[in-house]
Amino acid sequence: MSVPTDSQLRDIGFILVPGFALMSFASATEPLRAANRLAGRSIYNLRFFGELQEVPASSGAMVPSEPLPDRGENLDAVFVCAGGGPADWHRPKIHAALRRLAADGVRMGGISGGPYLLAAAGLLANRRFTIHWEHAPALAEAFPMLAPEQTRFVIDGDRLTCGGGVAPIDMMHALIADRMGASFARRVSDWFLHTEIGAPAGPQRAALAERYRVHHPILLLVLEKMAATVERPLSRAAMARFAGISERHLDRLFAGHMTSTFSDEYRRLRLDYAMRLLQQSALGIAEIAYATGFSSSGHLARQFKAQFGTTPTQARSGRT
Repeated sequence: MSVPTDSQLRDIGFILVPGFALMSFASATEPLRAANRLAGRSIYNLRFFGELQEVPASSGAMVPSEPLPDRGENLDAVFVCAGGGPADWHRPKIHAALRRLAADGVRMGGISGGPYLLAAAGLLANRRFTIHWEHAPALAEAFPMLAPEQTRFVIDGDRLTCGGGVAPIDMMHALIADRMGASFARRVSDWFLHTEIGAPAGPQRAALAERYRVHHPILLLVLEKMAATVERPLSRAAMARFAGISERHLDRLFAGHMTSTFSDEYRRLRLDYAMRLLQQSALGIAEIAYATGFSSSGHLARQFKAQFGTTPTQARSGRT
C-alpha cells in the first residue's frame, strides 16, 4: 500500500502539567507514533516539556521532560496537557512559554484542562475552542469573555483544542488526514481499532435521553432547559409555560418518567454544578451560591449538606 510522500520531520511538543490525564496524553501521542510506523519513517518527532525533569501523570506514571522551550525553534505545534483543576494551573512560567511560542508562529493546542492554561496566557481571545466539560464552568467563571464549545475538538486556524479522554484520537486523525491524506489517517485509526471517527462537533457527553433513560420529547426539552438555567432557575410555572404544558402535566411527566420531582431534580443539577465550581474554581462560597441560584451561602450550605452529607467548605478542602 502506498504511503504519502510528505517526508518532512515535524516536531510536535507536549507541555505536561503535573497530574495531567494519562489517557488524554496517550490518545494524543499514540496516533503520531503509529503514523511513523505505518509510514516506515519518522514523520513526527515527539518532544515532552515540563517544569520538572519528570512530570507525574494522573496515575503516578512519570514522564521524562525537557525544560520549557524558550522559543519556537523547529516546533510545528505544542499541546498543553493538564488535569486536576485551576488550583493546579497557576503556572506563570508555562503561560510565558506559551506566549513566546505563539509569537513565534507555533500552532498552540490544549487537551483536557490544557485550554484553561491557553486562556490564562491570553491565547484564546476571539477564538473558537473547547475544554473538558468538567472544567467548562470554572473557565467560564474565570474568563467570562470566553465561551467554550462543548464539542469533542475544535481546530480554529492555529489553535487546536480538545476535550480530552479518547477525543484526542479523533483530533489527531483530522491532523494526520490534513497532512498525509484521509486514506493514511484511516490506517492509523484502524491500528487502534478506532473504527468510528468522532466528528469535531460531536458531543462530549452522552445525550440526555441516554443519561436519564427517558425519551419523552417534552421532558427532554425541560431537562435541557433546567441544565441551562442553573444560575437563574425558572419557577415551576415558568418552566411549564416554556414547555407549552400545564404545571400539572409537568408534574405528571416527572412522576411517570423520573425518580425525582421537578424541584428535586432542579436542585440536584444546581448542587452538582456547585460541587464542580467548588472543586474547579477559586470562587468564594457566596459567589458559588449566586452562580447556582441560591439566595445566600447559608442557603447553599444547608442544601449542600442535605444532598452530599458534607459542607461546601469541607468539600473544597477534600474533607468529609
